Amino acid sequence: MKVLTVGGGGREHAAVEALFRSGAEIYAVMKNANPGIMTRSRKYRLTDEKNIEEICDFAKENGVELAYIGPEAPLSVGIVDALEGIGVRCAAPTEAAARIETSKTFMRELVRKYHIDGNLEFASFDNARDAEVYLKTVKHDVVVKPVGLTGGKGVKVQGEHLHSFQDVMEYINEIFDNGIGGAGVILEERAIGEEFTQMVFCDGKTALPMPLVQDHKRAYEGDVGPNTGGMGSYTDSNHLLPFVTAEEREAAMRIIRNVIDAMSKEGCPYRGPLYGQFMLTVNGPKIIEFNARFGDPEAMNVLPILESDFTDICCRMATGRLEDRVEFAEKATVCKYVVPKGYGVKSESGKEISVDEKGITDCGATVFYANVDIKDGKLITGTSRSIGIVGIADTIDEAELNCEKALQYVKSDFIFVRHDIGKKDLVQRRVEHMRQLRAV
Repeated sequence: MKVLTVGGGGREHAAVEALFRSGAEIYAVMKNANPGIMTRSRKYRLTDEKNIEEICDFAKENGVELAYIGPEAPLSVGIVDALEGIGVRCAAPTEAAARIETSKTFMRELVRKYHIDGNLEFASFDNARDAEVYLKTVKHDVVVKPVGLTGGKGVKVQGEHLHSFQDVMEYINEIFDNGIGGAGVILEERAIGEEFTQMVFCDGKTALPMPLVQDHKRAYEGDVGPNTGGMGSYTDSNHLLPFVTAEEREAAMRIIRNVIDAMSKEGCPYRGPLYGQFMLTVNGPKIIEFNARFGDPEAMNVLPILESDFTDICCRMATGRLEDRVEFAEKATVCKYVVPKGYGVKSESGKEISVDEKGITDCGATVFYANVDIKDGKLITGTSRSIGIVGIADTIDEAELNCEKALQYVKSDFIFVRHDIGKKDLVQRRVEHMRQLRAV
């Protein structure tokens, strides 16, 4: 099958590898020359991933039958609507369905309208003055989010990043003054617990779960520093997490299924991978956000251990014919991102980086190229995350060790890695935190 893929990051490279394993003939569109995707593609086009007209022309020229859209930006401008308009089925949501991510207000109001569990207290504002009036009435800490897309970097938490009322208002004013995420603000109740990701395959009606993943947003070891798009993540071999029970996972799945039902009732059925980010609290899972796509880095954890045919899954998501289950290997994974120095504040981009793929593979790990480019025959870093290294083994400890061994085969003088991801001490800290919350 001829499959169009859109996007040039680590998430898209992982998806391309899964499509390639299942026999797809890949036609890729990306803004950067991702060498992993280029290697697997029959043809590729370098262009803006929101250039709908050029992408549709590329699809028609090559007789593409199915499309997989990786990033949120093209979804937000209706690329799926355009491709389906020329007869290309899409394993991705329409512009209306993608609002589950592109408008945080839409998501919260949908959950409230249909009385779905897991919502948090929230209020949305289109000006700073009304937000200030509201803030003076609430008795809890808040999470400040731009309403629209910010690449996973726009969230600031009172008590972590913002330490006073004045700090909160300064950030709210910054959002409005600079038009961040569409110049709207949503203030959400701060939830206390441990975050986890539940992704699903969805065909508009059915939701099939992938293994649980825990991402690490903070830039530096010990969970400190600015929020990022995600420094790394891990999964366990039983597809749960050490601090999440099967019952708590099922509660998250009920929330996801109810959201999918609600979207169908709203006339915008959801098709494609759906990412649910939850905070596990003493009162069960609470919704942090939904993304209209795979998570990044979470896709790099789950797709390498997918045993079912990914091309077939995409076809079934696109046509509303998902089967009862999908199969994943009973393996643990640990992903650590190699990022440019300064990432999260001001990246030192445009630096040469080298990757020894064979050395990485020999360590029991996999490499995924992300925000890199090829210039004058050299691999060059961009401003965002550069290379994802995923260790795979029977246990989290072994997978973390494989990941660490493989990292020595990525070389540059201008890179940084958060090494504590997946290590026993950090994982145990999550377990202990939930034990203490439950005891209280």
